[in-house]
Amino acid sequence: MDTTQRTDQQRSADRRRRELLEAADRVVLRDGPQASMNAIAAEAGITKPILYRHFGDKGGLYAALAKRHTDALLNSLRAALDAPAERRERVEATLDTYLAAIEARPQVYRFLMHPADAGAAGEQGFDVGKHSAPLLRRMGEELAQVIEDRLDLGPESQQLARVWGHGIVGMMHAAGDWWLGERPCSRAELVRCLADLLWGRLAAAGDRVGGPGF
Repeated sequence: MDTTQRTDQQRSADRRRRELLEAADRVVLRDGPQASMNAIAAEAGITKPILYRHFGDKGGLYAALAKRHTDALLNSLRAALDAPAERRERVEATLDTYLAAIEARPQVYRFLMHPADAGAAGEQGFDVGKHSAPLLRRMGEELAQVIEDRLDLGPESQQLARVWGHGIVGMMHAAGDWWLGERPCSRAELVRCLADLLWGRLAAAGDRVGGPGF
């Protein structure tokens, strides 16, 4: 098989994988944590064994969906951090971007972060706990790198940036999860409260020399 044939086959496989993930997204938007492999295969117009062939197992499909949505969310968070505004405004915009994302697609959020209340008939549920922790850890590391690149936090900058990165992601996740379930206040009010909590040391930290600024 020559290089052109291999490239065409890879493009075809990538396109088919995207189509299957889009079908899975439609089912997740409809069913949330109750989404099943049977329903996803039916939505894609294929049999369940073919779905397994593309993703290996439920964990493989979950990981692919998690990466798809995490990539999109991280891109949105980076855009908020890079917006031409004062630091406090960008902190609030970043918090709001996260909360707006889970508010806009709560079924996707629940699928990614919470196990189904009851598994589909005859089918074991997705092992969400096994995969959601690495998803949050990835977000924490990404934010830590942003903080390290932009802020001068002194001699222990790398370690402090990682503490902040994971701490902020944990705070956003826990507060957002509570807020999405109970709606005790408006999104704007929650953003303001969380920004107030973060603001003391963030306001005092200087930008890293030669960095893009925070």
